[in-house]
Amino acid sequence: MSTELPSTEHASTEFSSTISSETETRAPLKQGDRIELVLTDLNDSGDGVGRFRDLVIFVPDTVPGDRVVARLTQVKPKYASAVLEGVLEESEFRERPRCIVADKCGGCQWQHVAYHYQLETKWNQVFQALVRIGGFDSLQDNRGLINEVFNVSEPYSYRNKVTYPLSIAERNKPEAKFRDPMRSIVHGQVVAGYFQKGSHSLVNLNQCPVQDDRFNIMLSEIKKDIGKRKWAIYDEKTHQGNVRHISFRVGRRTGELLLTIVAKDRKMHDLWQQCSEWMQRFGLVGVCLNINTEKGNVILGPETFCIVGRGYLEERFADLKFQVRPDTFFQVYTEQAEALLKEVQRELQLTGTETIVDAYCGIGTLSLPLAKQAKSVVGIEIQQSATEQAAANAERNEITNVEFLTGSVETLLATLDFTPDVVVLDPPRKGCERRVLDTLLGMYPERIVYVSCNPSTLARDLKILCANDQYQLTRVQPADFFPQTSHVEAAAFLVRTT
Repeated sequence: MSTELPSTEHASTEFSSTISSETETRAPLKQGDRIELVLTDLNDSGDGVGRFRDLVIFVPDTVPGDRVVARLTQVKPKYASAVLEGVLEESEFRERPRCIVADKCGGCQWQHVAYHYQLETKWNQVFQALVRIGGFDSLQDNRGLINEVFNVSEPYSYRNKVTYPLSIAERNKPEAKFRDPMRSIVHGQVVAGYFQKGSHSLVNLNQCPVQDDRFNIMLSEIKKDIGKRKWAIYDEKTHQGNVRHISFRVGRRTGELLLTIVAKDRKMHDLWQQCSEWMQRFGLVGVCLNINTEKGNVILGPETFCIVGRGYLEERFADLKFQVRPDTFFQVYTEQAEALLKEVQRELQLTGTETIVDAYCGIGTLSLPLAKQAKSVVGIEIQQSATEQAAANAERNEITNVEFLTGSVETLLATLDFTPDVVVLDPPRKGCERRVLDTLLGMYPERIVYVSCNPSTLARDLKILCANDQYQLTRVQPADFFPQTSHVEAAAFLVRTT
């Protein structure tokens, strides 16, 4: 943590009201109680986990091995939540965060956790989900089926896209949603950052260690320029104001930078002039304006306009050319996404004779590289804008053996008039609809590759696919697309058993 923590020798006076597990009194614990606790685990949300008497206690900003003082904020019959008040003894896995607001900002959960231990924990997330939810008890004896998590030499400065909500500093109001840990912001100043975990308190940032370094100077200066222009900042409580978010994207391979402003309307004084200034100052390829008139926390609206330059950046991925727009889904860690793709290609060992279905294909980041090694690929995606971009990317790369269909996977997969050799699944966090899995079991392709961003739903779906020994799980490859957070990706490889 970035805040000063009491030393062990002063703990007895600093926390004289702390309850230890050996305390004789057995009065029920209540909200506000301070307890002394040793953390033993990390949960899937990134919080430290320990036991106190008969309760499981969840404490953010802690590491297994920490002995801490925590204050209870919620007490339930079997578990409780708490906030960290002090570290009495530091774990060997604790590190000093690079970010000065790491203990306040909700963007990262694990900057205080040594990176090698982050990887161990993510591997264990995948393992535990497959055993406990998926029922793959054989993994207890053959843990080698789950490879080590992809390692990265520098688990910072990796994000190729960031989006920041905006607000106005109102330090004279105690109920204000803005919190300034450095106490250097004046009333009325435009601020941008991430929301504190579990709240709508905005933590102001001028730089962020996990985003691409090229964004840092842009973040600080663009906030100042918006303030100078006196553009009205949106207030989510009253639905008044206009400018809601600023978003940056960079092509990690090409270096191209794209800026997007999200606002309720186009009524901003000297908009074109300011965007042109940003183009020149930061070397941008374009500045876009996205219109979002709706209440709620959905960031982008349905319309995006290019104000100056072009409305997309060009990126190279797997030696192919892609256009990435403000609303394009593209993995935020380019290098790790390429590494996982290579692992899929290595496992499949395509010979050029295979037919492949890429379900949830997006803009073709898996479809197009696989199409270069297969006979044909059919991509399925529910968003028409994505399939249009995928088709354009195929044309741009002169790939002609791929077709993209627009519609839901659960509907279109069942209408295909052929049985593919390989089906690639890359669903959202909720996993596959049961209809998709049932269709696959009836279709019975030779191999299935399941790429997942949620170990729990991955395990649930693999259990269905491997029931009755129709498919065998041959290998799982976890990948760290989000260092300094508790999120983990994984690719699971299945082969038909008969």
